[in-house]
Amino acid sequence: MNVLMLNGSWNADGSTKAGLDIMAEIFAGEGVDTEIVSIGGRPVRDCIACGRCSELGRCVFDDDAVNEFARKARGADGFVFGTPVYYAHPSGRVLSFLDRLFFSSRSDDGRGGFHHKPAASIVVARRGGCSASYDGMNKYFGISNMIAVGSTYWNDFHALTKEDVPKDAEGVQTLENLARNMVWLMKCLRAGRDAGIPMPEIRTDAFTNFVR
Repeated sequence: MNVLMLNGSWNADGSTKAGLDIMAEIFAGEGVDTEIVSIGGRPVRDCIACGRCSELGRCVFDDDAVNEFARKARGADGFVFGTPVYYAHPSGRVLSFLDRLFFSSRSDDGRGGFHHKPAASIVVARRGGCSASYDGMNKYFGISNMIAVGSTYWNDFHALTKEDVPKDAEGVQTLENLARNMVWLMKCLRAGRDAGIPMPEIRTDAFTNFVR
């Protein structure tokens, strides 16, 4: 099994990465492989709703890691998306990344790589804004037929630098429990598939606008 992780910070080795590393250590101990994709410091384009992804099978913009992540997602068993908190919301860059990732990877048959797979978001702030950021990140899972994974507290921790992360004992505990919960769920899903339990039917024939 493997978990694909996103470092949604411009800093490839900051506090967001430190939180992902805590989870990766638990995953490794459970025999689960991980890979962390970093957004990095380059600009990330917004989704412009051009619709070209439905023709191309990928986002029309190919100058960042969105399409790379989407390709890797097809072989992943679970996901963790990490973001720093800016002005009580996730990084604008990670939201642009996720908008394009999920919109260009949508599919009715599950081949986009996200359907019926567990996902978790983790958020880090110096002080406030974690809950609002956590809510915003989780909305991507709710519209993508995914299974949101929780822990013993909301999936947040507090730090200004990566050196601060171990000082938040409950935050570290939350991340460790979150990783264990995800491993358990992935094992349950695999056991269900091995037992011949089919995935739920997904209907997409109804599509309405509020003004009609």
